[in-house]
Amino acid sequence: MITCAPEQVPLHPLPPLAVPRAGTTVRRTLAVGVIGPGRVGSALLEQLRAAQPRLARDLALELKLCGVVASKRMWLDCDDAELNGRHGGAQIWRPNDLDAFVAHVRGDEAEGRHALLIDCSASEAVAAHYPRWLAAGLHVVTPNKLAGSGPLERWQAIRAACAGGARFRYEATVCAGLPVVQTLRDLLDTGDELLAVDGMFSGTLAWLCNRHDGRQPFSALVREAHALGYTEPDPREDLSGLDVARKLVILAREAGWPLSLEHVAVESLVPAALAALSPDEFMQRLDELDAPLAAKLAAARAEGGVLRHVASLDRHGHASVKLAVLPATHAFAHSRLTDNVVQFTTRRYCDNPLQVQGPGAGPEVTAAGVFADLLRIADSLGVQA
Repeated sequence: MITCAPEQVPLHPLPPLAVPRAGTTVRRTLAVGVIGPGRVGSALLEQLRAAQPRLARDLALELKLCGVVASKRMWLDCDDAELNGRHGGAQIWRPNDLDAFVAHVRGDEAEGRHALLIDCSASEAVAAHYPRWLAAGLHVVTPNKLAGSGPLERWQAIRAACAGGARFRYEATVCAGLPVVQTLRDLLDTGDELLAVDGMFSGTLAWLCNRHDGRQPFSALVREAHALGYTEPDPREDLSGLDVARKLVILAREAGWPLSLEHVAVESLVPAALAALSPDEFMQRLDELDAPLAAKLAAARAEGGVLRHVASLDRHGHASVKLAVLPATHAFAHSRLTDNVVQFTTRRYCDNPLQVQGPGAGPEVTAAGVFADLLRIADSLGVQA
């Protein structure tokens, strides 16, 4: 993880914060602004609201929710009891002004408070602001994969911007709430050498592969996953393999390998004839996926294997994302439901690679991964207010 000073971070989904000594009145304040109140952002806001009293009471940490900004509008002072009381608890929406929003979260420089921005937007335009925000001392937490997998020059600018002390955490960009990036960071920081990464990086595609047994058309499973909120609003973002490729790029760059998306060989499950349709048209023609996927399933069974959507990367820069036939004895063959499985082959873990496995789809678990990053930053700051 990118930090400006060494820090030891426990591998717990929601790490405990340092508790003040008995008899002290130390309180820590962290001003928080949330960008993108979609499915993940909304789930995160619910988790933050629910946790605020407990964190203040038990850990002397005040999470001050300063505002939320959407694509076209924003509201400020979410925790202002007087404001909410005057207006019956309803928030006042204002036109979207991202610069004004960030300035509001940061507050008066004389206050010297720590401010943290959480970007749940999946927006390229928002990710482009990260270097400037970090250089200005604002901490950033995000599940937005576009920063870590976009232009390499921007990634390098983000790293350089942390030199002033701001923290940038992005655990939820790879496998929702699983400690994948942190595990890799711990391996590297303790002197291990990464040799290869293999895994099932999409909870959506894991669920589809686990359920695709021939009893239902593949299109019916995609519609069910869409209704459950496992897929992106446009399921092609999952089925194309591009989302998985971005995660592979993020892990490669974490290891110091200058991989970019154009270096990843991606096999899409979306036929070319459906790629340019509108989302509604695509959903109407979804059954065109059924015959090709049924043929793949039959071929896998003929070999005595299973279908799994797998991403692979080695230290020579060979990277691929594809639907593969794996032996029934393979570790990935035994995944369940939306499980992500990430396998690190390293100098230490060579004969028996290290694996991280667990649920990798759904807004709640992704939001929990973002929340965990927020708590780690709060713990590392140890600010007094």
